[in-house]
Amino acid sequence: MEIFNYMEKYDYEQLVFCQDKASGLRAIIAIHDTTLGPALGGARMWTYATEDQAIEDALRLARGMTYKNAAAGLNLGGGKTVIIGDPFKDKNEEMFRALGRFIQGLNGRYITAEDVGTTVTDMDLIHEETDYVTGISPTFGSSGNPSPVTAYGVFLGMKAAAKEAFGVDHLEGRTVAVQGLGNVAYTLCEYLHNEGARLVVTDINKKAVERVVKDFNAVAVEPDEIYKQDVDIFSPCALGAIINDDTIPQLKAKVIAGSANNQLKDSKHGQIIHELGIAYAPDYVINAGGVINVADELYGYNRERAMKRVETIYDSILKIFDISKQENIPTYLAANRLAEERIARVSKSRKHFLRNEKNILNGR
Repeated sequence: MEIFNYMEKYDYEQLVFCQDKASGLRAIIAIHDTTLGPALGGARMWTYATEDQAIEDALRLARGMTYKNAAAGLNLGGGKTVIIGDPFKDKNEEMFRALGRFIQGLNGRYITAEDVGTTVTDMDLIHEETDYVTGISPTFGSSGNPSPVTAYGVFLGMKAAAKEAFGVDHLEGRTVAVQGLGNVAYTLCEYLHNEGARLVVTDINKKAVERVVKDFNAVAVEPDEIYKQDVDIFSPCALGAIINDDTIPQLKAKVIAGSANNQLKDSKHGQIIHELGIAYAPDYVINAGGVINVADELYGYNRERAMKRVETIYDSILKIFDISKQENIPTYLAANRLAEERIARVSKSRKHFLRNEKNILNGR
């Protein structure tokens, strides 16, 4: 790929290649935008087929974090790390400590966290070499597993989307189809069950399905049947690109609200569901609870403060629907506009994150 042309097109600031022969580390750190503050984004470990794929993924994910953090009202920019390797075979202590030293060398411009293929244990190893890491073990004063907080934010965002579609935000009596039953989705199902919603669920993991059926009286369907269910709300909580040419004609739901990333296969699909009158809660806004939670660690973690900020997801989703209606644009574009306008306002008074290390760690 033509790296500099790509970076110029989307206005990236920095791309860092990290290599440590002894540990086998091959990683890429992408910093997209630090207008609002240091770039925060997780470290993903994946078996990329080519180096170009890894670079493109790092760049794409970093830009996504800029929008997520901006829309969430955080004083943080967007960044991402990708580690080339098999997370089940190639990990070792030295690898993550080496990555920690590279992150430390950026002097606070980038802060990492757990992501696909990495764990709290991996973050603890990075923490041995740098303080610019969140999502470490609670014994270090961190927030712990972010999944329950992400689920809470999705639940609140779903209520806001229901208010837009149905006029009321209470979910009692509503039927929700949940696709994917991982940690976030399980807790989301618990919130929905407690509010009196009916659940239709699916997952390729049969044990996960059995657990939700048993605990929350859910109805299970096969994975390829979830789209056509006669439900009020469709909640994608697994793979991305599941709103596409094949699935949209099957949908009967009036609301799409779930935790999965990159739900729209293409921007045209956001336009299509807008024209169909489906209330879509943009994924990077509704699933921001986890990043809001770990971001609070930068100020000395306070759960009450973090949860209050997560609750603003409800208002953000309603604001996005207002923008969508006022300007007659799809909600995914309204979300982008919300993030871009915030960055533009701040950029008038500052550009590129340069605060010193001591102030970052003290949350000032």
